Amino acid sequence: MSRDIDALRTIADYQFGSGAGTALFDGDIVVQRTSSGRPQQILADGDRVVSYGTDGRFTLGIGGGRRLQAALDSPAYRVVVGDDSEPFVRDEKNVFAKFVHDVDPAVRPGDEVLIEHYDGHLIAVGRAELSADAMADFDTGMAVQVREGVPAE
Repeated sequence: MSRDIDALRTIADYQFGSGAGTALFDGDIVVQRTSSGRPQQILADGDRVVSYGTDGRFTLGIGGGRRLQAALDSPAYRVVVGDDSEPFVRDEKNVFAKFVHDVDPAVRPGDEVLIEHYDGHLIAVGRAELSADAMADFDTGMAVQVREGVPAE
């Protein structure tokens, strides 16, 4: 099992940067597998951290988003929105370019991203549909496809 975790950590470090693997896969990790034995869902402390896709990339769950947010320095993998779109994003509606206040300049289409309110709270995780430059420049279009939102407290 530790060999599997080491391999998953290496993949996470490649996808999200150095230290991401340790942040994502620390503590009581449960790896759920497909019938062929390939890792599919990775859980920690009862939360879904990531899903491991057939393309060899992770898709984030809220548990993984929280762990990455704590481990990676801002603005890494972050898309920041304001009050006007926060309730919609929490409700798993997509983020549109005109509502993006700030974005990590390294974000590319297809990247998994953390969606934060400008006060720093994680409100969702999703997949970038536009590059960082396009998110900053466009007034129309979907910037991030939201996968999972954090319910309002």
